[in-house]
Amino acid sequence: MSYRPITEGTTGKYDAELKRLGSALRAADAVIVGAGSGLSTSAGYNFGGERLKKHFGDFVEKYGIRDMYSGCFANFESNEERWAYWSRWAWINRYEPIPKDTHQKLLRLLQGKDYFVLTTNIDHTFQGAGFPKDRLCYTQGDFGLFQCSKPCHAVTYDNQEVLRQMVTQENNMRVPTELIPHCPKCGAEMDFNLFWDDTFVRDEGWHIAHERYTKYLQEHQTEKILYLELGVGFTSPGVIKIPFWNMVMQNPDAVFASVNLTLPCYPETIGSRSIVIQEDIDKVISDLLADGCEHPIKDPK
Repeated sequence: MSYRPITEGTTGKYDAELKRLGSALRAADAVIVGAGSGLSTSAGYNFGGERLKKHFGDFVEKYGIRDMYSGCFANFESNEERWAYWSRWAWINRYEPIPKDTHQKLLRLLQGKDYFVLTTNIDHTFQGAGFPKDRLCYTQGDFGLFQCSKPCHAVTYDNQEVLRQMVTQENNMRVPTELIPHCPKCGAEMDFNLFWDDTFVRDEGWHIAHERYTKYLQEHQTEKILYLELGVGFTSPGVIKIPFWNMVMQNPDAVFASVNLTLPCYPETIGSRSIVIQEDIDKVISDLLADGCEHPIKDPK
């Protein structure tokens, strides 16, 4: 399916597009949310700036890292130092409370609607905010899970207690060697269950969630659907962005909406059914709620 040419920019002024988005939300039979890293950033999981200095000042000084993500690829002096960095990163972005209530406000916005969430985020914030598990699909893993690094089997393991010990027992930018986890099957070192490469483990829960998402798409594909993209960039456009564009092209009753601070764009083919807003996601959700888009009625079965 061709989606070119692409128009760069928003579809109109903020107030007008906010009203269009509110109308589309009210009119939709179903809402499919595609959530990228921009949503977590808007909610306070910022990977740079003061938050980086607060939690990784020692690594910034030693390696000159500019953000938490690029810091993952630093030339660490030892495996113990590498695990110190990774365990810190995973702990503060998975187990510590997210600074803002953006996800809770999004849940209020979707209350009473038939919805499903597809996300590339690995921070578990949707479930933490109260989203039902059966309405979520985490497609690129979870910071809260370990897997075999080989991998020798398709099973994941909860890592909260191991990470807790690592961050509390870390000393001089190193974790104790004995805390580095190893696979219970083959003895290889464990790794985080993240979609870096072809070693990514898709466990039973991953397959169940994707089957739910596929079934949801099939059941609603001809209805009035709002495909709501929140904070999705071009790191992995084949997961959310391009499929959303293609599904809107195939369904004349569908609407594509995107809220993002960077790289606003949409295919000209669906320009009349696109709503693109370049603004902070938390602000947009708050403004929609203030504009009366919250409908506290019984959840659909």
